[in-house]
Amino acid sequence: MAESRAGAPTGAQAIERASALLVSVLEAERPPLLTQLASAHGLAKSTVSRMLSALERQGLVARDREGAFIPGQTLVRFARTRAGDIDLISQYRPLLERLATVTGETANLAVAIGDAVESLDQADGAYLLGTRNWVGSRLPLHCSALGKVLLAFDATPIPPGRLERRTPHTISTRAELVTELALVRRRGFAVIKDELEEGLTAVAAPIRDDQGKVIASVSVTGPSSRLTQARLPALGLLLIDETRRFPMNQRRRKDAQS
Repeated sequence: MAESRAGAPTGAQAIERASALLVSVLEAERPPLLTQLASAHGLAKSTVSRMLSALERQGLVARDREGAFIPGQTLVRFARTRAGDIDLISQYRPLLERLATVTGETANLAVAIGDAVESLDQADGAYLLGTRNWVGSRLPLHCSALGKVLLAFDATPIPPGRLERRTPHTISTRAELVTELALVRRRGFAVIKDELEEGLTAVAAPIRDDQGKVIASVSVTGPSSRLTQARLPALGLLLIDETRRFPMNQRRRKDAQS
């Protein structure tokens, strides 16, 4: 398919290139920048910019606070309708909103997907300086608080192979990880501090089904400057308490409405 004199792709070629860009955004481990996408696909930045703008107008991609590209709300809404996940999201949305209100920080709900942890839903906190929208993001299990909880309580096994070192603080050996997971089980919550990204701290706790099996995890996340070491134990205990009491509160509300 020929291109116009201005160098812009036309017809099927434009659709194919835009589709390839969208796939790259969806599959990227970290949200890619425009320059990274242009380089990866061998296209001019102006061409990539036009295509991404078209995808953005349709809600297929969006930009985070750093200007990198993430899945847009159209795709996020579609992803939330997957069997099983939609029930978790609708059931635990009130819990996320309460945690975000009480702590002022971003609250997330996540499950294990293959060798990663994926955020299903997010409630933003009160602070302008917070974290990006993690919904749809897949992160390594061993260096996220949400993932550590899922590993510690046997919701998913430790993936085989090398543990990726995302920062100098990331746990990078299996022996260290096993020790860390034992600590998570003892205290009932997981913590990361600068392990996934420098300056990012999170605390997470498990969500269990009626049989006591861990099926998901919930976290609060914020800048390390705000989520100081002194605050972490109290936040962990808060998460444990709220997740334990939440199903009871839900049942009480249903009984009151009936």
